[in-house]
Amino acid sequence: MKSLLRFGITASLIGTTVLGAIFGQTLKALALPLEEILQKLGPIPVFTVADEQGAPLVASGQDNAKVAGVFISQADAQAFVEQLQQENPELGSQVKVVPVSLGEIYQLAQESQAQPDGIRFAYVPMDSQVEIAKEVLNESGQEYQGGVPLFVARAGEEQGYLTIERNNQQSIPFFFEKEQLQEMLTSFKEEQPELAPTVKIEVVSLEGIISILQSREDEALKSIVFVPTKESQEFIRSTVPAAGTQPAPAPAPAPAPAPANGQ
Repeated sequence: MKSLLRFGITASLIGTTVLGAIFGQTLKALALPLEEILQKLGPIPVFTVADEQGAPLVASGQDNAKVAGVFISQADAQAFVEQLQQENPELGSQVKVVPVSLGEIYQLAQESQAQPDGIRFAYVPMDSQVEIAKEVLNESGQEYQGGVPLFVARAGEEQGYLTIERNNQQSIPFFFEKEQLQEMLTSFKEEQPELAPTVKIEVVSLEGIISILQSREDEALKSIVFVPTKESQEFIRSTVPAAGTQPAPAPAPAPAPAPANGQ
């Protein structure tokens, strides 16, 4: 990593209060345009469970809303299908795991909001990262309140966000796995040992960050990048030779049990 990245620290423009309490927040004022949000979310693969026609399986949520599960982990999505095959063999034999970009899910969610019977998408986090997020939050006197955890680092006297520079572009990386962030911090501490004692890891939610991207005017938001899990990176590498757009689930729903995320 040393030969590829240069580290830096950006001013804490997003703000501790906002990032520290974004679970469940929904703000109103428009910030980043749709195109920019899609560019940030597009490279992240997520996984749905769909029927033979490509329609996502849905269940009834609150107020009888149609809810489709979106898994961060392909393995978790496959495990859900296998469980469904055991509990409901007829339905289980008709479904499969379908990869789709997070950007496409976001766009479908935006379109569904305008429809009276539109589908809501519920993100299913990885249990292992939820447990790690709880530990990190507990250390700072906070509690996990749901959502897909993301991990980001602060450093320096002003506790600015740790940035990476690649191709003359400075970015604030948000990781779906704490282990990946830890690898970056190991390199950072070796290169700048004087700042090592100031490093702190924060946990925020994917849902909250997306809400902020579409609602808060802050120049630092343009610097945010999402780092896929190692599993997702392997999936991306495996699909690159095929060079095709990952299919998005069709908006037409097919009834099925809701995937439980335990949150």
